[in-house]
Amino acid sequence: MDPLAKILREAETIAVVGLSNRTDRPAYGVAQYLQRNGYRIIPVNPHETEVLGEKAYPELASVPGRVDIVDIFRRPEYVPEIVRQAIAKNVQVVWMQPGTENYDAAEQAEAAGIKTIVGMCLRVQHKHALVQEPKDAGV
Repeated sequence: MDPLAKILREAETIAVVGLSNRTDRPAYGVAQYLQRNGYRIIPVNPHETEVLGEKAYPELASVPGRVDIVDIFRRPEYVPEIVRQAIAKNVQVVWMQPGTENYDAAEQAEAAGIKTIVGMCLRVQHKHALVQEPKDAGV
């Protein structure tokens, strides 16, 4: 099985760091797509209280419970702190969207045992990897 398809098939909860209610932003469209495809979306943005009907949290460290994927929509200089919080939270995957790439932070995540995807859009990869098979196929 394709490693990206495996990640996307096994994930249930995705924290979207930088998600806001601005519908014109890529983060909103990606999160909305993922939510419509069965994932629980957790908005992470200190300037929001709710996005897409989900309670927003000011930082990743304040999100309760398990997070499978941390999907990052922040400038590269903010990524190291997000990765530190992801490591502390023991997430499975850190996903740096195009434009958010921070290779030092990616190395830190990998060294901590976190799968790291850099410079690929989660929505595009989901469509590519799972468009032929729904997320719950074979269950």
